[in-house]
Formats: sequence, C-alpha cells, structure tokens
Amino acid sequence: MEWNVENLFDTLHDEHKQDLDFLPGGSYRWTSWHYWRKLDEVGRTIVCAGSESCAPALVGMCEVENDSVMRDLTRRSVLRAVGYRYLMTQSADARGIDVALLYLPRCFRPLSWHSVRVPSVQHGFSPTRDILYVRGILPSCDTLHVMVCHLPSKAGNGRMAAQHRMLAVSTLHSVVDSVLCVSPQARMLVMGDFNATFHEKVFRTLCPPLRETLPTSRRALMHPVGTYYFRQQWSYLDHILVSEALLSWQEGLGHTPTAGELRLPFLLKEDGSPHRTFLGNFYNGGISDHLPLCLDLHYLWEP
Repeated sequence: MEWNVENLFDTLHDEHKQDLDFLPGGSYRWTSWHYWRKLDEVGRTIVCAGSESCAPALVGMCEVENDSVMRDLTRRSVLRAVGYRYLMTQSADARGIDVALLYLPRCFRPLSWHSVRVPSVQHGFSPTRDILYVRGILPSCDTLHVMVCHLPSKAGNGRMAAQHRMLAVSTLHSVVDSVLCVSPQARMLVMGDFNATFHEKVFRTLCPPLRETLPTSRRALMHPVGTYYFRQQWSYLDHILVSEALLSWQEGLGHTPTAGELRLPFLLKEDGSPHRTFLGNFYNGGISDHLPLCLDLHYLWEP
C-alpha cells in the first residue's frame, strides 16, 4: 500500500522546521483532538486495506512529520494491535515532512536501509524529501528492494518546479541503477507520490527499467479514476512501480500485479472526491486529499 496522508503533523514545534501553522495557535488551529482523530482514521484505513487475515505487509507513507508521529501511529492509535514497525527519513525539507515505510515483521524483515538525499541545494533549489531505500527478506526467503519517494511539488507549475522534479527522479534512477548493477535480477518495488502522471517526462527516465502497475491507456484514463482530484479532474499522481524481474516473478506464479486506488466510503465526499483534511486553512474533517494505492504480490511459502 502507498498513501500520501496529507500533512500528518503532531502539535509540537520541531526546531528549525516551518511547522508553526500546525500548532494549536497556528493558522490551521491544529489541536490534539484533530491529531489523534486523524491518526485513528489513518490507522483504520490501513487495516481496511488488508485482507480478513492480515493488514498490508508494507505501507509506504508520504507527508508524515517525524518519528514521534510514526511512533504514535504504530503504538497509540488503532494500529497498536497490528504490530507494525517502521523506518523513515529525516530529510532537510523546510516544512519537516518525510516519507516512511510501515512493515509487518512476520511478512518482511529489513536487512539494511538508508536515506538518499536529493542534491537540491547544490542545484539552487530548496531542500526536498529524501528517498527511503530498504532491502529486506520475504517469508519465501526472496529478497525485495523497496523505495519510497515524494517528489517535489508542482506548485506554480513553472520551469523551476519541473527541473527540481527531474533532479529528484535522476537521484531515484541512480539508486535503481546501483541496485541493478550489483543484482541485475533484483526484485524492486518503488512507490510514492511522484507529483506527475505516467505520461509526463519524469517517467521516461524510470520506465524502463521499471514498469508501471497502474492503467496507462488513454481509454482507461477517460473514466473517473485516480488518487488525486483537482479542478474536477482525476489523475494518478501516486504510483507503484516494479522491476522487470519482479514482474516476471509474479507472472511465473500466474499473477499480474495491478495496482488500484482504495475507494472506501469514509475516504470520499458525497461527490466521490477525496475527503481532505483541509480546505485552505480551514479544517474540513477528512483524512487525506489523496486516495491510497494497493497492490497484491504473490509468493510461495512452505513453513
């Protein structure tokens, strides 16, 4: 599962971060009641995304503020009984938002992980979110490489924003290349908020060696599908990509990995669009302005 959870901030100030708007006295009037309600709703969504027997094994999350938020989510929200553990970045993003990976230890055992810094400042841009890279083992003893990213925003939709996004993509591509250089048959899962649709330039760099798991045909995208709704138009800004080796592995098991958004009723407004947390600076009562993406992966396991 991948999900941009829209400004999951706590109510405390992080030194050197621009999070004052999300304090109780800030412009968003973000109180403890709002915070704990959102944590429980995020947790409820994650549980509902799973099967009757198991919550999602991996959850890539975007727009989480810090380690305290992830600790509260996994230990003090409705997720506390599930047993998730987490890894996350500590990036130089001015607002303090990061990416994280929730994982179930019985389904995925991390062997190594690190945070990859996008060289934004060196190229004249403001710092953006780091890329999280995790290498782990599945119960079938297969190795899985997981990357979680949140590329720079389209704010202003100008040339600078596009150049910054391409810089982040080239950084991500270098991580993918470094893995494939060591292990050409690496099974990789790359997920996150790319702030771009599949037909935009950023994916020409990544595909190949990665493959999209969402519908990409123009005909399919004519229907009201997507994870993000803006100006009465749906689009897929969130993506889950897989390596050729992972795709071949799944096809060998008789399974075609196809991602799709999760349209739970409590995530949507009456018109079917995401029930977001904020409208401008006003609390809107929803959970996120993005819908989650889910993808099934199969493996053979003999206990």
